[in-house]
Amino acid sequence: MRLHDTLLGALLVVFAAVLFGYTLTFPEMPGQKYGPSLFPRLIALGIAACGLIIAVRGWRSGLPWVSVNPPLRRLQGWLALLAMPLAVVFYLLVAERLGFLPTAALIVGGLCLWNGVRWWWAALTGVVVAALVQWFFGTLMRVPLPRGWFMQLIAGG
Repeated sequence: MRLHDTLLGALLVVFAAVLFGYTLTFPEMPGQKYGPSLFPRLIALGIAACGLIIAVRGWRSGLPWVSVNPPLRRLQGWLALLAMPLAVVFYLLVAERLGFLPTAALIVGGLCLWNGVRWWWAALTGVVVAALVQWFFGTLMRVPLPRGWFMQLIAGG
């Protein structure tokens, strides 16, 4: 089933407004011009902008408001729909024990394989993307990512 892009865009705008409103409850950082609410607010503004673009393009398209996607008539279509939620569940179950880097590399590489990417390109993409995310969030943003046995093996402890 596929909803009209105008409805999906409107839902994104509402979600962004709720997210932005929730950031108003975040505490301010004394002595700084920005605090923990800056990044979520920027994300909310980006989601709202994308939602508006999707809604306007959907309004102009003239497509039906509800339709059934042909790929969802097969089992493979449903598995493709569930691939990302299953990847999130896999991350939640495995990341603490295995560590962020190998878990993220497996997820990204697995999703690439699922979408028809060659195995060597999927493996390379998984490793590079996991390393970049680890560097950005773990080093620059100082987000505590799960260490697991992999980082204990690499860093010793």
